Amino acid sequence: MRKMCEVLGVSASGYYAWVGRPESRRCRANRELVVQIRLIHRRSRETYGSPRVTEELHDHGLSCGENRVAALMRRHGIRAQGKRKYRATTNSRHQLPVAPNILNRQFTVDRPNAVWVSDISVPQQAT
Repeated sequence: MRKMCEVLGVSASGYYAWVGRPESRRCRANRELVVQIRLIHRRSRETYGSPRVTEELHDHGLSCGENRVAALMRRHGIRAQGKRKYRATTNSRHQLPVAPNILNRQFTVDRPNAVWVSDISVPQQAT
């Protein structure tokens, strides 16, 4: 332990004093606050960011600032999942030629080699 303290530039007595020190009121309050933040965040289906979480905490009678909530959320990896905007990827108004529908969903045929079809779906892996 002494070598590690030496490498980190900390006195051994300072390290042992820190280890033996009880948890501060602020750390304990932050730990309890994170539990409430996680609960509210989960209830919102992970859509609430720090402003709305802070508002919910105030509604439950807990006093804390938005910056504190934001810092705790950031430190514990709690992030709001925003909805993605719908974006059409198909351009139906193009001027390119479209292949005619010759088969017209008539999949039964009277002779071999009259109609050829293929499947472009992804095959499933064997389990």
